[in-house]
Order: sequence, then C-alpha cells, then structure tokens
Amino acid sequence: MERLPQTSDTPVVGRFAPTPSGRMHVGNVFSALIAWLAVRSASGTMVLRIEDLDPRSSNAHATELLLEDLEWLGFDFDEGPYYQSERLEVYAEELEKLKETGLVYPCFCTRAELHAASAPHASDGTYVYPGTCRHLSPSEIAIRGAQRHPALRIAVPRADERFGTISFSDLVYGPLSEVLERDCGDFLVRRSDGVFSYQFAVVVDDGLMGINQVVRGRDLLGSCARQIYLYDLLGFEPPTFGHVPLLTSQDGRRLSKRDKDLDLGAIRERDKNPMKLIGWLGSHIGLCEAKEELSAADLIDRFSWEKVRLSARMGDICAYTYS
Repeated sequence: MERLPQTSDTPVVGRFAPTPSGRMHVGNVFSALIAWLAVRSASGTMVLRIEDLDPRSSNAHATELLLEDLEWLGFDFDEGPYYQSERLEVYAEELEKLKETGLVYPCFCTRAELHAASAPHASDGTYVYPGTCRHLSPSEIAIRGAQRHPALRIAVPRADERFGTISFSDLVYGPLSEVLERDCGDFLVRRSDGVFSYQFAVVVDDGLMGINQVVRGRDLLGSCARQIYLYDLLGFEPPTFGHVPLLTSQDGRRLSKRDKDLDLGAIRERDKNPMKLIGWLGSHIGLCEAKEELSAADLIDRFSWEKVRLSARMGDICAYTYS
C-alpha cells in the first residue's frame, strides 16, 4: 500500500501536538516552528492539540506554561487547544469500530515477558511483539482475564499479505517502506490500565480533525506505518508526513526535558524576546543568516520544504551551540 503526498491544490491543515510533561525545549520549538511555517506559508489551517491522554506524562501547570511559551514565540492557531483528556468517549467509540474488523485481541503479556520474548528492533530499540496472545482460545482468555486486565492489540498482516508492507513518501526523507510484521508486530491500541495508546489516539484525532499534514521530529518516523495502517482500518485518509532533523545534546543524544538549560524557562530568563531563538532555528534550515533576529512571521515567505530537505542531509543539529 503506497501513500503519496497531497497535491499542491489541497488546503493544508496541520497541527502542533505537544505532550505537557514538562517545559518545552528548543527541540520542541524547532519542530513546532517548521510545522507552523509549513502551514502559514501555504495559507492553511493550524490546529493546536494538547496530548495529555496519559496521566503519567501530563501536568496542568506544564500545560499553562506551554500555552504561554507558544504565545511568546509568536505561534498563533486557528483551532484549539483541544485536549485529549477530554476526548475519551471519542476514542472509545472509534475503538468499537476498530473491533468490528476482528483484528483487535486481548494481550496479557507483562513488560518483562515482552522483553524476554523478543529482541529490540535494530533501528529504534523498540520491541517487536511475537504474537504470544494472538491465538488464545476463549477459555484461555477467560482464565487469564480473571487474573489481570488485558491490554488490547491490533493484528498486523503477514509480510506477503495486503497492507503487509506500508510505503509512503515523506516530505523530508522521501520514499520509505516498512513491513509491519517484521518491524513492529501487533501493536497496542489500549494499555492494560485502560489508557488509549499514542498510535491509536493520534490517528483518531488527526482523522476526525481533518489533519492532512503532520510535521514532527525524525524520532517519530517509525510510527508512520502503524498509523497509516490504522487510518485505513478506521476509514480515514492518511495525511502527508514530514519528519524534521533532531536537535541534540553535546554528546549527540536527542534533547529531553531534562536538559533544563535549553528549556524555554531558562531561555526566557536570558532572552527577553524570542527573535534570537527563532532566528537561530531558522538559520539551521537555511531561512536566514545565523545571527539574524527575526520573528516567526518574518520567516513565512522564506519557508520551503527543499530547504528543510537540504538541512536534513547535514544530519542532526547540536542545540548546545545556541547561547
């Protein structure tokens, strides 16, 4: 199954969908800037969605700071903010539709059992599910269900079956393919604690919100095939994807919210307006010179995907050169 980019005359509907687990860092801002510029340069619609579905990684105070930081950066939105935590009934309804395919089944495997049963995928360190619970009998399900609440997984096709190989063209990295059975195996749509999975929730949200362009960090490139598979099963048109280079720490690791000296709190204490940061980020995708101080709006007419592609060929960016 192959998905090609949207045609040039399709109105662009994009989104920024952060998780409020802590203060945004410059890596988050970099992805947000490109997503925002891609929409604004096409006179499209920009949606803000707060992905606070998981209670372990959401924080009300962090959400308030995130909204303040987005305003400080000069990013405006046409819709939202929408909150995943307020959309649980929507996800439950869509899950029932997914169950009608006959591909959803209960999984009783613990994390330790999963790690013991499979080796991590070479490209991203995730574990490929070996299908342990896929063919449990009704009696086995009843026995195990009396002992613990199951997660729910979606069965993926074998490599030689229809939809077994997912092919798509990324706006930055070009044509890509993934074999679902080999590269991820049957994946979660709901955890054992009842929380809907990231893969499932974002597909439902993007499908129902009409998102047709998803721009995010390169670390999420491995999610595309699973999400395209779900789009088709749920009857949604998959969006065009664009994955952008990562900003890294001094030792080459991708930034995390533990890098406090590069979060927006530390930066805003030092820099009273965002133009230095925006200019520095813009310079890494060839939109301006390294020392220019510009607003996000100043970069709209300068944006092009070809410039992002050229920057991606240079690899990831060391964020610690920003000072």
